[in-house]
Amino acid sequence: MTTPAQAAAATLWRHWQAGTRLAVLPPECRPLDRAQGYAAQAAFAALSGEAVAGWKIAATSSAGQQHIGVDGPLAGRLLASRLLPPGATVRLANNQMRVMEAEFAFRLGADLAPRAAPYEQSEVLAAVATLHPAIEIPDSRYDDFVSAGAPQLIADCACACWLVVGAAMPERWRTLDLAAHAVTVWRGAAEAARGQGANVLGDPRIALTWIANELSRHGPGLKAGDLVTTGTCVVPVPVEAGDRMRADYGVLGSLEAALA
Repeated sequence: MTTPAQAAAATLWRHWQAGTRLAVLPPECRPLDRAQGYAAQAAFAALSGEAVAGWKIAATSSAGQQHIGVDGPLAGRLLASRLLPPGATVRLANNQMRVMEAEFAFRLGADLAPRAAPYEQSEVLAAVATLHPAIEIPDSRYDDFVSAGAPQLIADCACACWLVVGAAMPERWRTLDLAAHAVTVWRGAAEAARGQGANVLGDPRIALTWIANELSRHGPGLKAGDLVTTGTCVVPVPVEAGDRMRADYGVLGSLEAALA
């Protein structure tokens, strides 16, 4: 017998493959809370047949949460085929969001398994192997993602689509104030946006701790090797085919991606 989570996953997977969208999930399989949303998301990943390479965090700013009508951040699985190398060309075909986001992405070197007690930030950071620059090109399978609500957005992998990941940043990142660290986005030779780590739940390290505890409650936890991208440090930048974008992290390096 097909469960509601599996039915929701099958509907979203069909639209993912076809590059099409839907208004909302059918009432009989529409998730009503976070737990049901994560169950549908897990079924989606299983249906894809792909490895889960890591996780993304959506809505890490209060403005972003208000914009899409959610009460807090959302976690979404990243499928392995959706991670791209530095300088990659990202296809915008069928993408309705058409924005890029500059993010800090942590690579785990140890498991953070589900448990009853919440994880402290010091424990989470001790499990980190490396930190990377990342450019996310998100998208949604809903016609109006702004009104879909948290459970449906979670089922849709929190608007995961493409993630371009750079080489590991210098180890000195551990001694820097990531909240105050500036991030600048360039379109060609023109500055397109400027922000800082504080735009991500106050600090990317806070965001990483949040997802460790979110997945301790609602998922498989984090595993060694997982990549976790923690949300945009800048206001999402509109992009179009032909744009060449660069996320500049100053002393921690930079990352480029082209849009086609």
